[in-house]
Amino acid sequence: MLDFLVEKKLEEAVSRGELANLPGEGRPLELDDDALVPQDMRMATRILKNANIPLPETYTKTSLVRANLEARYFGKVARKLGGRAPK
Repeated sequence: MLDFLVEKKLEEAVSRGELANLPGEGRPLELDDDALVPQDMRMATRILKNANIPLPETYTKTSLVRANLEARYFGKVARKLGGRAPK
């Protein structure tokens, strides 16, 4: 529903000419925006991206998922053993 409303508002603005002659009109969007990356981390982030190295946030998320899966697995093992730790 929200997509429909946004599209409708954009179409209305285009028909009124409100989006004509804007800077960058007719050129591709720069989608490699790092505005949300802290200023002191931008160069390092760009170097990692250009080298196809996963960003530290990826490692953190992967580590959390792995830890969660391990905790669930070992919890099941412990329950099967009657609460005793596996040897």
